[in-house]
Amino acid sequence: MALKGKMIEKNITSSYLNETISLKIYQPESIDPLYQHTVCIMQDGDDYFQIGRISTLSDKLHTNEDISNTTFVGIHYIDRYDRVKKYHPKGEQYESYLRFLTHEVLPLLEESLPLNPLGIRWALMGDSLAATIALLTAIKYPNLFEIIILQSPLVDNPVKNEVRKAENISGLHIYHTIGQSETSVPTSVFGEIDFLTPNRELHDLLKEQNNNYTYQEFEHANHTWKHWQKDLPHALKEMLA
Repeated sequence: MALKGKMIEKNITSSYLNETISLKIYQPESIDPLYQHTVCIMQDGDDYFQIGRISTLSDKLHTNEDISNTTFVGIHYIDRYDRVKKYHPKGEQYESYLRFLTHEVLPLLEESLPLNPLGIRWALMGDSLAATIALLTAIKYPNLFEIIILQSPLVDNPVKNEVRKAENISGLHIYHTIGQSETSVPTSVFGEIDFLTPNRELHDLLKEQNNNYTYQEFEHANHTWKHWQKDLPHALKEMLA
C-alpha cells in the first residue's frame, strides 16, 4: 500500500558532535497551518520507521482523525557503542547530544517544516536507551518539550539521580510502559539487566513530581519490538490526540 504522507531527509553537520547526522522526517498528507502542530522526535529513528512502522501508523491515525497535524522525525545512531555514548548520562557525548537536539535539531525543523509558530508541541519518544535520552532531555528542558513517550527505558542510578534533581517537570505529559517479563534482559554493552524493578522505582519518582503521568505494566511483555510496536497505536492516540 502506498504511503499517503511524504518522507524527506535533512542533514545536520553538528558543531557539538563533529559529525553529519541525518534526520528522517515523515509529514502527514495534509497540514492545516491554522491549528496546533505536533512534532514527535524519535531516537532509534530507523527502528521506529522500519520495525515500528510509524509512517503507516501515522497515515492510519490521521485518516481516522485520532491524531492531526503530526510530523514524525527519526534520528538514528551509528552503532551500539555510539548509542551509549550519546544516550546514557555517563556517555562521553551525552551533554553534546542534548545540545545537538535542542540547539540544532529544533531550529532546523522550525525553519524547514510548515509549522504554526504560535502552536507547536514538541514530543520525544524512544525505546530502551532511546527512551532514557528522551526522558533526560525533557526533564532538562521542560519548557521546550511537552510530551514524552517512554517504552521500556533503561533506568540505572545515574538516570534516577537525574530525575531526582529535576525541577519544574509537573507540566510534562509522560507516557511510560514496561513489560513484566523484562527482569533479565541481555544487552550488548551493559550485560544482563533487570529493567522492571528500576522502572517501578522510576514510576515512584515521576508520580511524585508529575500530575500528567500515565504508567502501565504489560503482562508477559518482554524487551522487544513485538511489544513496543503493539503499544504504539495506543500511545500515540493517548498522547498526541
